[in-house]
Amino acid sequence: MKYYIIAGEASGDLHGSNLMKALQQKDPNAEFRFWGGDLMKAQGGTLVKHYRDLAFMGFLEVVMNLRTILNNIKFCKEDILNNRPDVLILVDYPGFNLRIARFAKELGIKVIYYISPQLWAWKEGRVEIIKKYVDEMMVILPFEEEFYKKHGVHSHFVGHPLLDAISDLKEISEEQFKAENGLNEKEIIALLPGSRKQEVEKMLEIMLSVRPHFTNYQFVIAGAPSLPKEFYQKYVDDNVHFVSNKTYDLLRCSKAALVTSGTATLETALLNIPEVVCYRGSKVSYAIAKRLVKNINYISLVNLIMDREVVKELIQDDLNTKNLVEELHKIMEGEKREQVLNDYQLLREKLGGKGASAHAADVILKV
Repeated sequence: MKYYIIAGEASGDLHGSNLMKALQQKDPNAEFRFWGGDLMKAQGGTLVKHYRDLAFMGFLEVVMNLRTILNNIKFCKEDILNNRPDVLILVDYPGFNLRIARFAKELGIKVIYYISPQLWAWKEGRVEIIKKYVDEMMVILPFEEEFYKKHGVHSHFVGHPLLDAISDLKEISEEQFKAENGLNEKEIIALLPGSRKQEVEKMLEIMLSVRPHFTNYQFVIAGAPSLPKEFYQKYVDDNVHFVSNKTYDLLRCSKAALVTSGTATLETALLNIPEVVCYRGSKVSYAIAKRLVKNINYISLVNLIMDREVVKELIQDDLNTKNLVEELHKIMEGEKREQVLNDYQLLREKLGGKGASAHAADVILKV
C-alpha cells in the first residue's frame, strides 16, 4: 500500500518512525511518503517536508507565520492529489492535520489519526471534525478512549509508543557516555529546554540560573535535532556541556532533569529520571491559553495520566530560580526522590506495556 504520513513535530517524528517500522514488518512492500524528520527518513520512503519548517510555538508566532502555514497546507493538498495514497495517517499536529483530513476524505482516501490531538484540554468542538472526516482514531492515553466514547466516536487505545522506543534501547555505560562526550566525573543534571529556537533560548536562561546552587554537578543540555550545534555554543563552558541526538542516553546517565513541558516530560519519567517540569510562554499566549484550556489541572503528561501531582510543575511566574533550586534539591536525594520513582512504576503499568506501534499497524491494515 501507499502510505502518506504527516508528523509536524519532533515527537511525531519518533512515533511516526516506529509506526513505519511496524507497518513494514506487516506490509513488506509498503511505500511511504511523509512529512516528518530524520527518524522517519531513516525508515525509507520520500521526505516531503521536514518538521523544522512546520513547528510554530504560541499564538503570536502562528499569527506572524500565517502565510507560511497556509502555503504549507496548499502544498500538502497538491502533493496528496498528485500522489493519491491508499491511506493518510495523521500524527497529532491538529491545526494542520485536521484541514488535510477533510481534503483527503473528500478525495475518497482513508483517513487514520494516530495519536489524538489533546481535545480533552481545549478545542473540544474539533471532535465533530473527527467524526466527519476521520475513519479511525487511535489513542495512546488511557483516558482518551472514554473521552471519545462520551462524544460518540469509536477509538482504539493502542498503548503508548514511547514504551516501544524505550524498551528497544541497548544498555549504556555511564563512564563510556561521559568519556565519549567530553564530560567530567561529576554527576549530571540534564537540561531539556525544548526543540524550537524561541523556546530553547527562554528556557535555558532560567534553567542555568540554578548553577551556583549545584556546584557538585555538571549540567548537560540535550540538543534538539532541529537546531544546529552552533546555536548552543554560547551556553557551553567548563561545567555546562551539550550533546545532540543523544537525549535518551543523556537521561539514562543523569541524576535528575529540568524539562520543558511536552512529550519529553513523559520520556524522562519512563526512563526513571526524577524531574522538574518547566513552562513559560509569552504573557499574551499564556493568557489566551488559560482561557481556552479547560477541565485539566496539570500541563505535564505524567501528572495528567496519573491524575495527581507526581512531578512538580513550575509555570509562568512560578518558574524562577528560587523555586527551581528548591524543587531540584527535593528530587536529588531522600523521601521525595523515592516517592517519584515509585510513582513512575505505577505510570508504566497504567500505560499498558509495549506494543503500541504494532497494535496501530494492525488497525491501519484492517481499515
